Amino acid sequence: MVVQALLLAGVGLMAGILGALLGLGGGIIITPVLTLMLGLPIQYAIAASIVAVIATSSGATIAYLKDDMLNLRVAMFLEIATTIGAVLGAILTGLFNANILYFLFGALLLFSVYNMIRKMLMKPENIKAPVPDQAAEKLNLNGQYFDKSTGQRIDYQVTNVPGGFAMMFGAGLASGLLGIGSGAFKVLAMDTIMKMPLKPSTATSNLMMGVTAAASATVYFFNGSLQPQIAAPLAIGILIGATLGTRLMQIMPTKVLRWIFIPVIGYMGLQMLLKGFGVNIG
Repeated sequence: MVVQALLLAGVGLMAGILGALLGLGGGIIITPVLTLMLGLPIQYAIAASIVAVIATSSGATIAYLKDDMLNLRVAMFLEIATTIGAVLGAILTGLFNANILYFLFGALLLFSVYNMIRKMLMKPENIKAPVPDQAAEKLNLNGQYFDKSTGQRIDYQVTNVPGGFAMMFGAGLASGLLGIGSGAFKVLAMDTIMKMPLKPSTATSNLMMGVTAAASATVYFFNGSLQPQIAAPLAIGILIGATLGTRLMQIMPTKVLRWIFIPVIGYMGLQMLLKGFGVNIG
């Protein structure tokens, strides 16, 4: 029992660091490890990953809020779209072919990875500056943050607000229909579509995931899938890992952070694409 608790805390530590760094919640690590390596039933693993998301969000958000890294206005605005999409997705569950949906969302993630790599390889002079967005100005969504890796305060403009809102609606729909985490879509909506810098995007995603996951956690608690002996050691490790992850993210160059983000999103996209063809890779 003690050995299992230590193992779970170690898994939580890794998931917390990765989740805080990339704004993905840590579920990408936790569910496969708990089911494949520790042999736990899938329903317990999924419930524990929901707790992981909440713990990662709590640990990371406190640090990011203190350091003025996350954009609260963007988070609350986009959460409207995610919530509407998630509710609609839950209502429509069973009406759509899950394989087709997995294929579409997997292809979207892989296309986003392609765009991110292309953007990284472009010369700085060829990268277009964000176009001022009237909706962003009216809603006061533009922001600034202090980048500890460069020692500079960076002002940024949020653009293509309708596109980001639509992407977040799709992310919520995917979450409700397929029961998947939407952290990857949240970061991509802000970074790729709304042209926010990656660091505020991941910080803001961490806050939004906690809000979304809190509602799901009550369902798992009442149906008995949430096991305290699994969730508690995980949560302790995650809180420590998330605190470390927030510190690492702030001193890490954005380019390095993006090179970590790309293979993780690529793996998730490939996994979903293969599920669309009926192939599971764990």
